[in-house]
Amino acid sequence: MARGTPTDILMPKPPREAKHRMDWDKLRVFHAVAEAGSFTHAGESLNLSQSAVSRQIGALEESLSATLFHRHARGLILTEQGELLFKTVREVFGKLAMTEAMIAEAKDKPTGPLAITTTVAFGTTWLAPRIRRFIEIYPDIEVTILVDDERELDLTMREADVAIRLRPPRQPDLIQRNLVTVRWHVYASPDYLASHGTPETPADLDKHLLIVYGDSPTAPVQDINWLLNAGTTSGRQRQPILRLNNTHGIYRAVRSGLGLGALPDYMIADDANLVRVLPELEGPTIDAFFVYPEELRHSKRIAVFRDFLIHQIAHSRF
Repeated sequence: MARGTPTDILMPKPPREAKHRMDWDKLRVFHAVAEAGSFTHAGESLNLSQSAVSRQIGALEESLSATLFHRHARGLILTEQGELLFKTVREVFGKLAMTEAMIAEAKDKPTGPLAITTTVAFGTTWLAPRIRRFIEIYPDIEVTILVDDERELDLTMREADVAIRLRPPRQPDLIQRNLVTVRWHVYASPDYLASHGTPETPADLDKHLLIVYGDSPTAPVQDINWLLNAGTTSGRQRQPILRLNNTHGIYRAVRSGLGLGALPDYMIADDANLVRVLPELEGPTIDAFFVYPEELRHSKRIAVFRDFLIHQIAHSRF
């Protein structure tokens, strides 16, 4: 056997690859499936067949030795391990999208007006406090926020450039992206709870003051006043202390200590003055959509604002 040269002796061995290294392509497919809730819809967004998507997820689960989805006839539901991975992947992809946009815009910064329309509640409590960061990154974009609960501004007529809608768009010829699922829970102020106690079961709501949505054809979700029936016997409905046909108004009334109210979680994300009660009790869910006209498909202003929203949502409480 030939004797090794000094080079042979001193040359370190290359490190072994990690046994369970996660593949970026598989993570991209996992992210799409978790957002879509089905292999079929994820495949459509990725231009892959359902079987190809299923194989990628199966390979990822095998590499992690963990089940990421519960398979049901109604669709896919994330397991506990899947939720953990999705949270991390969503944050990473959000950061990558924002970084990619910032690198691209460093060469050719987007400029011009950007009119954003959304609901009063979402626009005033969630978007407005975060828009400062967007303006700091893109100072040449002239931002206008238009809040309106009574009607949806016509994007095809350029009443606004983009919309954040809390219901599927009704106008034709619009591009839409599902941003996030919004959940509703019961909230109260610490002052109210100190005076009236904290309900322990849904039936305890009988003894509390309730603030609900007033009669209106523009209610943000179906069964908006589920709080009046939660935990009651069939056919009986509680009487509220106040009806108010504006979600932001309900938020202000709850914050004042008047009573309990059902509110979307995004309104409470930065508010330390409200407390979730009966955390296991959840109301209807709604999907938020990012919408813009087909003619603005290649607009840099739209692209960077979309990526900004995705990044902010990934770091918000929804």
